[in-house]
Amino acid sequence: MPSESEPEVRTVAGVLRGCREAGLAVFRGIRYAEPPVGALRFAAPQLVSHWDGVRPAVAYGPPPPQPDAFGTSPQSTGEDWLTLNVWTPEPDPAAGLPVMVWIPGGGYLVGCSGLPQYDGGHLARSATVVVTLNYRLGFEGFGQLDGAPANRGLLDQVAALEWVRDNIRAFGGDPGRVTVFGQSAGGGSVAALLAMPRAAGLFRRAVAQSVPGTFFSPDLAADVTAACAAELGVPPTLAGLSTVTPARLPAVAEAVSAGIVRWRERWGSITHRPIPFAPVVDGDVLPATPWRALADGAAREVDLLVGHTRDEHRLFSLLDGVLGQVTPEQTGTALRMLAPGPDGAARYREAFPDATDEQLYELVNADWLFRMPSLHLADAQLAGGGRGYLYELTWPAPGLGGGLGACHGLDVPLVFGTLTSGQPAMLIGDPPTPAAHDLSGQLRGAWTAFAATGDPGWPPYDAGRRTRIFDGRSTVAAYPEDASRLLWRDHTFGPLPLLA
Repeated sequence: MPSESEPEVRTVAGVLRGCREAGLAVFRGIRYAEPPVGALRFAAPQLVSHWDGVRPAVAYGPPPPQPDAFGTSPQSTGEDWLTLNVWTPEPDPAAGLPVMVWIPGGGYLVGCSGLPQYDGGHLARSATVVVTLNYRLGFEGFGQLDGAPANRGLLDQVAALEWVRDNIRAFGGDPGRVTVFGQSAGGGSVAALLAMPRAAGLFRRAVAQSVPGTFFSPDLAADVTAACAAELGVPPTLAGLSTVTPARLPAVAEAVSAGIVRWRERWGSITHRPIPFAPVVDGDVLPATPWRALADGAAREVDLLVGHTRDEHRLFSLLDGVLGQVTPEQTGTALRMLAPGPDGAARYREAFPDATDEQLYELVNADWLFRMPSLHLADAQLAGGGRGYLYELTWPAPGLGGGLGACHGLDVPLVFGTLTSGQPAMLIGDPPTPAAHDLSGQLRGAWTAFAATGDPGWPPYDAGRRTRIFDGRSTVAAYPEDASRLLWRDHTFGPLPLLA
């Protein structure tokens, strides 16, 4: 029999038993699709089989195969990659609470829902049901293969949202008030879902944090597949890649990334970061880029909250070992490869005449990868007749010596309230300052209010480019990165092509 400390919920497939933590009912490791192995390898996700009795839901499911980047991957192993987790104030079908579904980031290569920074407890205590999920990464999720559906990682996310639609009421959630939210590759996934016919109607609102502008053409994605297959010594076919165990593929992605400059003349800008995998604009699963789809009205009925941090690239400069050491040659290469238009490098230097080489390097990388794609998504939503809200996080991170500014990933612990757990908490500093707690409360309050009502607490984005600036003293002002906006005003974030 269920007890107060071991709540039970009946889902469509069977009964789950969770646990109580700090006044919340928590269910972990819930299978939302069958394990994508064996006959289901490289296939679209399949419905979960029914079970008898009560299934425990107290431990996170194993992460999908991925490199052990920076030691962030949990050590649990297994093939049950397609699982999700639920935090709820009360699993009462009559509660009708708003639902927030988190899609983790990690460059479409790493990440999983079991990381401590994604603990949903703080958000759930704001009368919200929180769901976090795993999806296939790297080649398993995004490798292009004839005979296999494209964007399998995105299809996994759709399957998780279908599970939410069919089951979340039993956990106290309202299936008519679902908000998807994600950061970095998770933000790119949210943007893709907005453009996907298969995802239509599965969520009412969306929060896209630091949206990357990298979406691949089929030709580019197929060329990356050929490179991966060559590393493995197998044909670049479904039959050939199926002979490679899932555990081997992450090392191949690392090898391709490590030597990606070899393909610079063919793959172009993705060799600069490097980015071997991303959603593919295949014409079926993803018919168009998010910017094109939203401008055409695809998300007109979805409320959108989108934004970025001010210093998006500085963390990557630290990880790359160039922070404070950027050379004029590195700046010239970045400007030549990333700045928009044939005269983009010169226009950057004209727009920022007093900038150092390092500042220009940071600006063009941040603009190309995250800042301008996020801004253009807000513009596309407005052009398509939808409602959107824009924000920028400018609060400088005090952790790690205070030199990273408002860097990429700083928003994650602030939104989740996980200021002392998980690697991103290092950006906050130990112990967190009162200012950090206050700002975290502001972001959590805005995100949960948006999920509940569609209004995060400031005016919608419009022709005046009204933007919420999150800092020590948060304000509403015109979009602050206007020089970059003007440089990228006529740029189109289209599918990245194969160059040769």
